[in-house]
Amino acid sequence: MTQLKTSEKTNVLTKTWVVAALACVCCILWGSAIPAIKTGYRILSVDGADTASQIVFAGIRFSLAGILVLVFASIQEKRIIVPNKNVVKYAIPVCFAQTFVQYFFFYIGVAHTSGVKGGIITGLGNFIAILMACLLVRNEKMTGPKLAGCILGFAGVVIINMTGGSMDMGMKLTGEGFILIAQLSYGASTILINIFSKKVSPVILSGCQFFMGGILLIIVGVLMGGHLDKMSFEGAVLILYLAMVSAVAYTLWSVLLAYNEVSKVAIFGFVNPLCSVVLSALVLGEVEQAFNIRSLIALILVCVGIYVVNRKNTQK
Repeated sequence: MTQLKTSEKTNVLTKTWVVAALACVCCILWGSAIPAIKTGYRILSVDGADTASQIVFAGIRFSLAGILVLVFASIQEKRIIVPNKNVVKYAIPVCFAQTFVQYFFFYIGVAHTSGVKGGIITGLGNFIAILMACLLVRNEKMTGPKLAGCILGFAGVVIINMTGGSMDMGMKLTGEGFILIAQLSYGASTILINIFSKKVSPVILSGCQFFMGGILLIIVGVLMGGHLDKMSFEGAVLILYLAMVSAVAYTLWSVLLAYNEVSKVAIFGFVNPLCSVVLSALVLGEVEQAFNIRSLIALILVCVGIYVVNRKNTQK
């Protein structure tokens, strides 16, 4: 009976429409995080150039997200979930790749480059994850449709981030270089989650790695001189919301990676930059910036890319 329920769950989570729906929920939540973070910086008086305090901010967010995930898992299982040595063994490399390394380099990189170049390089993360799965780990094959889908999705990311201004081709290690390192780390974490989620619960793995990664970010941020002195009720609510965003989105993403090929899930990551631009524009009142012909073209390219990668599965 248990095997039958597990099989039914697996079959449901591998259906393309289910993957699409849950992945888009993740992207919408991640997209809402951008304006929420900017609002949080304003409320808590965190200067845009104060990278150390931003890292502390991120650390509090992710460690709280880890606690929320484990509390949710405990309620679901009707017992207190304490990650065992087996889970911790897998959570350590994931927490370094997905939470600590990715966000440490990302926050520093964003502070030293333009929004356009940062957004475009960030879009490479999904491309990198698929390439790693096909060429390095080789747990799936690189096909023409997968490559075409990645190119279309990345083209959409480039278009949505092009504001009409000129973009210089210069590259600094602490700017564009650090963002690229963050995306390489993101790609590696995607592969690790895909592998490890088959060995332990993806929910408990997610909660454990978030908590450990968040604590590491707090320690490093404080050592760099970071602090959050002006905590308020509004700021606390906003951090709690961001923690919930991470807890829900990353846990759903991990569950999808546990039951599907990396390419089938990662291709939906190209929807994330679109959601970020649209939601940021709505929250910040820049409606014209989001709703224009450039955004429509980007949306079409991303949707076509997703369809191309998943076309074979849909036909089956």
